[in-house]
Amino acid sequence: MQKHNSDIQTIQAILKGDKSAFRKLYDNYSRFYFLTCLRYTNQKSDAEDLLQESFIKIYKDLHQFDHTRGNFISWSKRVVINVCLQHLRKKNVLNNFENIIDLNLQLSDKAIGLDNLSLQELTKMIQQLPKGYRTVFNLYIIDGFSHKEISEELGISESTSKTQLMKAKKLLKLKIKESDYSLDGKYA
Repeated sequence: MQKHNSDIQTIQAILKGDKSAFRKLYDNYSRFYFLTCLRYTNQKSDAEDLLQESFIKIYKDLHQFDHTRGNFISWSKRVVINVCLQHLRKKNVLNNFENIIDLNLQLSDKAIGLDNLSLQELTKMIQQLPKGYRTVFNLYIIDGFSHKEISEELGISESTSKTQLMKAKKLLKLKIKESDYSLDGKYA
């Protein structure tokens, strides 16, 4: 709760014209939101651009934030995600969900060694997913969107969202399995 109160004080200072308060807000959240942007694009330069666009939008829309309806991190994270989704829409990534090639992955029921992966390795594997799979995976698994919310955000059906998530999980399992094979010389 202390962070929430600190955010409210910082936001009030920003709205009164204190530019150094916005720098404080940026310093507090930029690393976290950079990682969010990086999950939606696999290019560091694109993530940096999306981060800057996100903070510009946060600054411009800060007067709309209502601390009685939620905390700043939830509100601002939603802004960042929407900026990332707009970027993907501009690149037409989200227009062809139905046309992504079905990889027909054949996975065994063997357990995969997730314990052997660092968070950085797992993040890199997520970044290697096709953009459509990666977008739905991020929205559902990491950002907590429902399939209904994803379908509304991306303009796809709920069943397409579920299918993309299933395919993303299968491909990610395969990548983890291959990683374990290459690291240990055998499957986990």
